[in-house]
Amino acid sequence: MRHYTAIFLLATVSAWAADNEVYVDQSGDNANIDIEQLGSSNIIGGLNSTAGSLTAFDLDGTGLTLDINQIGDTNKFLGDIYGNSITGFFEFDGDTNTFTIQGDPTNTFGINNSNYNVDVTGNTNTFTLNHGTAALASGLDLDWIIQGDDNEITYGIDIDGATSYLDIDGDNNNLTYDGDGAAGGYFYLDQTGNNRNWTIKQQSTLNNDWLKIISNTSGGTLCIIQNDGGTSTSC
Repeated sequence: MRHYTAIFLLATVSAWAADNEVYVDQSGDNANIDIEQLGSSNIIGGLNSTAGSLTAFDLDGTGLTLDINQIGDTNKFLGDIYGNSITGFFEFDGDTNTFTIQGDPTNTFGINNSNYNVDVTGNTNTFTLNHGTAALASGLDLDWIIQGDDNEITYGIDIDGATSYLDIDGDNNNLTYDGDGAAGGYFYLDQTGNNRNWTIKQQSTLNNDWLKIISNTSGGTLCIIQNDGGTSTSC
């Protein structure tokens, strides 16, 4: 199997551009990609990138391994991932960083048996993950470890036997989770910190989702909806 990879590192000094930019367009199986950025205002893009007008961060293939380390503030990790058996190690240390990733957003290949580990230390970060469409996230194992305050976490999984574990420590952290699809959504949330605001929806059509929450907190709101196709509900 041939692999096609384009990776460009762009160091810029002009006022309008990011400090460093990485462009990745990968097609092929069993690739290993390791990217580390140290400093602030860096971009790995895709997904409406700004600064030097990056495009791509497009990974297509089976058995890919992606290891990302962004150490600093105001960095961006943006892109699309297509294919089965993807392993991702994503580490972010710093404040006001942005993570926006889509797993097979066009329902092209399926995105089964993926394993993502997201490790965050910092404040006022924004994380958005949409994984799978039309119940394609079979066998997903997704783990988040977040330490810091005022973070925003939004993620959706189209579930067919998917596991998600979230360990979050800090104050004023907001979570929006939507797990729909076929069946078998397991979500375990362990949280410490005050004034948290959560909305958790489990909406698998075959009615065998599972939720466990351990929370040590004061203040904030918690909304949980489990719905296997009944009357629409809200908090």
